Amino acid sequence: MKYGSIWASLTGILILFALSCSPKVADQTTTTMNPEPDMPKEAGPCATWFETGHQDEAETEHVLYRDLIRKGEYVQALPHWRKVFTWAPMADGQRSIQYDDGIAIYDYLYQQATSDSGRKLYLDSVMYIYDRLGQCEPKAQIEGRKAFDYYYKYRASTDDYTIYQLFKQAIDKYGLKTDYYVLNPFTALILQMYVEDRISMEEAQKYSKQVKDILAEGLATCKDEKACEPWKIIESYAPVRLEEFEGVEGFYDCTYYMDKYYQEYLDNPQDCDVIRTVLARFRWGGCDPEDPKVKELLSALQVNCIVTTEAGPLRQGFDALQNGKYKEAIDLFLEFVKNSDDPEKKAKYLLVVAKIYYGNLRNFPQARKYALDAAALKEDWGDPYMLIGKLYASSGPLCGPGRGFDSQRVVWAAIDKFEYAKKIDPSVSAEANKLIKEYTQYMPTNGDLHMMNMHEGERYTVPCWINEVTRIRGVKGE
Repeated sequence: MKYGSIWASLTGILILFALSCSPKVADQTTTTMNPEPDMPKEAGPCATWFETGHQDEAETEHVLYRDLIRKGEYVQALPHWRKVFTWAPMADGQRSIQYDDGIAIYDYLYQQATSDSGRKLYLDSVMYIYDRLGQCEPKAQIEGRKAFDYYYKYRASTDDYTIYQLFKQAIDKYGLKTDYYVLNPFTALILQMYVEDRISMEEAQKYSKQVKDILAEGLATCKDEKACEPWKIIESYAPVRLEEFEGVEGFYDCTYYMDKYYQEYLDNPQDCDVIRTVLARFRWGGCDPEDPKVKELLSALQVNCIVTTEAGPLRQGFDALQNGKYKEAIDLFLEFVKNSDDPEKKAKYLLVVAKIYYGNLRNFPQARKYALDAAALKEDWGDPYMLIGKLYASSGPLCGPGRGFDSQRVVWAAIDKFEYAKKIDPSVSAEANKLIKEYTQYMPTNGDLHMMNMHEGERYTVPCWINEVTRIRGVKGE
């Protein structure tokens, strides 16, 4: 069936449905919506009102429906929009505003609908208008726009794998020119689809790289501060989320780990924790033992970090850790803890396990579990709570878009832990104070709190994996 006949049938049904499904809005107006007169033959998707033979009437209908939309009267706007859209979808030919307005109208009707059949009808209309727009504006990237709307507005009306496939179509079609708004939700879905075994590691690797490449292209080519701002928002989210794949053996190669972590060693060449961690990451990434950087780290390990632990699970655990065998190392450290009668040693190596889950496997809930287990065995010890604070502070991209309130609120829980750590253990005060100062600036502003009717000092439960009660705090806005 051709688009014209589909549209004629669909819009006729939708007018009737809008009247029946949205009476609350319609009841509040004195406007009478009479049956539509016969419409002129529908124009092509790119027709303008200059081509209609009804330019004056088309312009009048355009002004009428735009004014009604500004007032929030979407039901009343629909027949006027429908008439001018039937005549001239591209309005004056300079913009796609009538497509965008039609999507907004049917989105409103979708949100107001009280039945599944109603929502489906309105959603079909939204997607149909997108398809028409794609015919007229090939650069509109409708695949990405559809996927974005499904992800944030209509997620209950489809499944996440379908949304993922739509985003993938956009990436495949537009490559480095893909619009910025695609990247954050697509990144989240790459992780979700991989965890759910819906896609292979190879596919996750391919599209993770493409996300990074598109982001790099956007940051390199944006012209001014306004144009660069959305790319900077993505930069604070997508790469951080993709770091979670560091917990998957073989996902990233040696070059990735060397590029990312070698400088950390250069900045701390005698710090044993840093040396062991960086060396383990190189090995986790499959780096050649003969690589000069690997040899350099091994030499630094011998000079600065001689381990005299006698043979047994503890020594084997350190060997496994240094060789990038994280899960094996965890099992060996836990075996030592199980068989040890020394509470202080048990606490120490439970915290080592927590750090592996945090820094290497990127499993924050497990890291918190073992940090709390460690804290329970040793009184007045601030280190486990410092680690938990860092877990919370790192969770902005996990629990929100990377910026804004949903990501900022994790800072409250993080600062709680830093404050508690220095309260019970003065030895961590310097680091705790530094982190409190650093993260305080990322709290929501007082203005943001006011807009959300939230008040300083009130109790608030931080959701996501954190799920802890804290108190609301704000900072002065700029």
